[in-house]
Amino acid sequence: MSAQAQMRALLDQLMGTARDGDETRQRVKFTDDRVCKSHLLDCCPHDILAGTRMDLGDCSKIHDLALRADYEIASKDRDLFFELDAVDHLESFIADCDRRTELAKKRLAETQEEISAEVAAKAEKVHELNEEIGKLLAKAEQLGAEGNVDEAQKVLQEVERVRSRKREAEEEYRNSMPASSFQQQKLRVCEVCSAYLGLHDNDRRLADHFGGKLHLGFIQIREKLEQLKKTVSEKQEKRNQERLKRREEREREEKMKRRTRSRSRERKRSRSRERRRRRSHSSSRERRRSRSRDRERKRRHRSRSRSKGRRRSPRDRSRDRSSKHKSSRDRSSRDRSRDRDRKEKSSSERRHESMNGKESRRSEEREAGEI
Repeated sequence: MSAQAQMRALLDQLMGTARDGDETRQRVKFTDDRVCKSHLLDCCPHDILAGTRMDLGDCSKIHDLALRADYEIASKDRDLFFELDAVDHLESFIADCDRRTELAKKRLAETQEEISAEVAAKAEKVHELNEEIGKLLAKAEQLGAEGNVDEAQKVLQEVERVRSRKREAEEEYRNSMPASSFQQQKLRVCEVCSAYLGLHDNDRRLADHFGGKLHLGFIQIREKLEQLKKTVSEKQEKRNQERLKRREEREREEKMKRRTRSRSRERKRSRSRERRRRRSHSSSRERRRSRSRDRERKRRHRSRSRSKGRRRSPRDRSRDRSSKHKSSRDRSSRDRSRDRDRKEKSSSERRHESMNGKESRRSEEREAGEI
């Protein structure tokens, strides 16, 4: 890559796709599904293991430093939750690596001679000391490269102490094994990167392995996976708390609305009761008023009739008297006619009875003569 291309890539990484003020220069956005989310979070295994024995080649998704800069700028304002995609990607990769490690262990168990549990424990102790020496040497080299000479010297002193312990462990392992078997190379699979480690490897090879790009890349991937899992769990917990808070707020608002509706209904009921009460009172007042008006009307009518009776003329009074006399004469004539009718009826009844008596006597005499 030329110097100009390197400068352009560096500017894209720092300022994003719109560094020249032209937002249409990059057609693909960082939110596109074709963009590698692990690359945006700087944890794609294709980038970390590039140039190692386990180089995975180019990633099937888009890798662009400018898109990573766009994501970092956008993630300051809101959570995009790209960590979930990255966790799925890294988990699948680590699962494949663990499967390779288990297969390598099975292959070694089939090819190497079986040893007793005691001898296996001693060999395991030698392997652990070899790993510790290799890690300390790699750390000392890193400190020396950074210019921290005093810390590097302290680490080298620690390496010497571990080497003395390793010699003692190797002596115990040699005494427990036959000479022919001890000379055989005992291999072990690295739990981090699934590489093979020898029991009799020298310090230089161990330092190269534990300080190499492959082993450190796998450590970086595993540490990044644990960090992303922790971040995802924290964000999920935060989101759950926010959801719970929003739910409580909605429930509180619903309660307030229900209370408001109940109060409004109660006010409406009280208003309707008050209106009915007022109507009943007004109707009762109207009835009382109408009754009082009727009584007043009747009283006025009576008073008017009395006043009219008092104010009649003498001619009207004579007419009333003549009408009264006529009515009394008519009643007396009717009474006399009624008395005559009664008398005539009583005389006819007596005659009829006398005739009935004579006929009864005649019939009795006729019966006596016959006898």
